[in-house]
Amino acid sequence: MKKKLNVTLVTLLVNLFIAFMGIGLVIPVLPAIMNELGMSGKAAGNLVAAFAITQLIASPLAGRMVDRLGRKPMIVMGLFLFSASELLFGLGQEVWVLFASRLVGGVSAAFIMPAVTAFIADITTMEERPKALGFMSAAISTGFIIGPGIGGFLAEIGPRVPFFAAAVLAFVAAMFSLLALREPERQEMQEGAMEVSGFKRIFAPVYFIAFLIIFILSFGLASFESLFALFVDHKFGFTPKDIAIMVTGGGIIGAVAQVWLFDRLDKWLGEIRLIRWCLIVSAVLVFCVTLVSSYVLILLVTMTVFVGFDLVRPAVTTYLSKVAGNEQGFAGGMNSMFTSLGNVFGPIIGGLLFDIKLDFPFYFATIVLFGGVVLSFFWKKPKLDALPPAPTDTITK
Repeated sequence: MKKKLNVTLVTLLVNLFIAFMGIGLVIPVLPAIMNELGMSGKAAGNLVAAFAITQLIASPLAGRMVDRLGRKPMIVMGLFLFSASELLFGLGQEVWVLFASRLVGGVSAAFIMPAVTAFIADITTMEERPKALGFMSAAISTGFIIGPGIGGFLAEIGPRVPFFAAAVLAFVAAMFSLLALREPERQEMQEGAMEVSGFKRIFAPVYFIAFLIIFILSFGLASFESLFALFVDHKFGFTPKDIAIMVTGGGIIGAVAQVWLFDRLDKWLGEIRLIRWCLIVSAVLVFCVTLVSSYVLILLVTMTVFVGFDLVRPAVTTYLSKVAGNEQGFAGGMNSMFTSLGNVFGPIIGGLLFDIKLDFPFYFATIVLFGGVVLSFFWKKPKLDALPPAPTDTITK
């Protein structure tokens, strides 16, 4: 049984890695496509927002579908949709086609993430889950790290080639999932453990603060990431190579932390205290970005700031998976929805503040993150006897 669990988990992680590597593949060539079609900066920003907005709208429905239709069907459909979106972007010769591609891509992300999270929750025990979800976050981060490098190499063949490569990778992952995955057994919910239903479940004490933390994390990270390149370019004159080194270095450190540190820290501190300390560290480091001036110090700060962000997400996901019972799809869908909310509003507000003063987006992100720290002190983990039992049989035969 343990061997079967490991094979299934590896299959899920490979799928996530392929999907997010596919997203990363296209990053280096986006400017070339924008120039080719004569897109303005505003249009490019709207193109990014289109993905997040569609994911935001689709996530609640996708979460319900994960619980009703099953984990495997949603993963397979999501990967096929992602393949179609990348193919459409690669073929698109008009701006509206690119927007259509991003809309489909947002739906695909809304399908994949809650389904994978729910699948992992179903096939792991409470003790195994933090480590498995740490691996999940590391697979996502590693895909993002490797993707741009491969995309830059493929772009030498042609600017559209990375999109076609991403489409092929996603299609292969979809077929692999269709053939290799088996629908897991669901966890049973203890009677009376979750009495609220429908939209009101968002405001249930067991969920609400966790969802707010997800929004705060995504808001702060999106505000920081979306403007960091412009910030160091305008303030220090950094080259694209300098920026790539910082972002890639931060991604590598974050992935290592997720694999080697998360499980240990989770067992030592518990999810809520781990989230609190990571938010504190992230807030302090984001603020420090506005204070440092030498290349080495900026490199150190930006490469370590992502560790806090990268450890919060699997910690919140682990907490939700433990309290959700047979509502894993709902919890995953709301996780995706609140992440999308942060991804939409973080860059918008950050951009407005950036036009006023370069440092303002980072001051604001610091305040938001410290707000999450304060909120975490009101967060109480439910008693264990109110939680659903751990699965006894991880994979259906």
